[in-house]
Amino acid sequence: MKKRWFFLWLIPISVLITFIVKNNTSYAEYYAVNIYPFIVKTVGSLFKTRGSAAELIIFALIITIIILTTVTIVESIKNKTLEHIKKYIFGVASFISVMYFFFVLFCGINYYRYEFTRYSGFELQMSSKQELIELCELLIEDANEYRANLDTHEGTAKLFDNNYYGTSERAGNSMDKLSEEYKILKGSFSSPKPVRQSKSMSYFKITGMFFPYTFEANVNVHIPPYQIPSVMLHELVHLRGFMREDEANFISYLASIKSGYDDFYYSGTMSALTHSMNALYLADYDEFAKLYDLYSDDVRKDMEFSRSYWKQFDTKVADAANKVNDIYLKAHNQQDGVRSYGRMVDLLLAYYRQQA
Repeated sequence: MKKRWFFLWLIPISVLITFIVKNNTSYAEYYAVNIYPFIVKTVGSLFKTRGSAAELIIFALIITIIILTTVTIVESIKNKTLEHIKKYIFGVASFISVMYFFFVLFCGINYYRYEFTRYSGFELQMSSKQELIELCELLIEDANEYRANLDTHEGTAKLFDNNYYGTSERAGNSMDKLSEEYKILKGSFSSPKPVRQSKSMSYFKITGMFFPYTFEANVNVHIPPYQIPSVMLHELVHLRGFMREDEANFISYLASIKSGYDDFYYSGTMSALTHSMNALYLADYDEFAKLYDLYSDDVRKDMEFSRSYWKQFDTKVADAANKVNDIYLKAHNQQDGVRSYGRMVDLLLAYYRQQA
């Protein structure tokens, strides 16, 4: 029992670490630049397999919980004592304490590091509606152009690879290429892992997941194919130490348009276009409608394919998962919750303002 109490002390220790880095960004950045890469290189090297170790671990954990819970209940009823339940509760609490500690150590601290703009030189500022319109026009032009270079398969854009492991390898190459321009992204990292039970992720509206305990970027490959490269790059950004969702979206966009692969360019552009047009929809619906007419037929079909795909997963389970994600983001230095994804537009505007 004393050992279990010892593990419970990891909770306040984890909270203290989080408090310190939250109020001292330089500490978080020192960790992200000097310590985190070493941990990834040592621990992460154990899981540089083709398949997702995280998927197996989560499955094994679920089975273990079911078995232990059942055994605890049966033994408690059989022996007419609460002793088994007490041990079970302490065991679960100790396990959660250890997992939370390693989450903070392997991932949580990175939420409080300096933003990517510190290394990219992009300046975020208030932008006019006209700038937003011009951004949307540019992205629509790119989307139309690169979609024309792709084949259509089963009603939507087809990737160049025969399997998602090929796409995964190219995603890793694309991030390596971007790291030549932005040195802060350099390091030894595994390629993203296609999840075997990807459809299960769709029921929770999860397209990808960075699993900090194995340092793996896990990707739902059941989603519309043209979205997969962007998701893979997004999760690789998390793996490389940038945890903010808006930054991960933006950096994945940079990696896609600088990858040299037309299907990656299209994937990243469609992600950026969706965010930008959503912002324009709220700012000026008439302009939004006018620009929507500029989409090529193939781009429109891809968007309709995506809407139809995700509509089948509009369930209470998905709503609950979204609320959990919202709470998670707010708890880790993203006070806008799921709305923080909209900040990507400001980063896009800053990027193209610098390119002008």
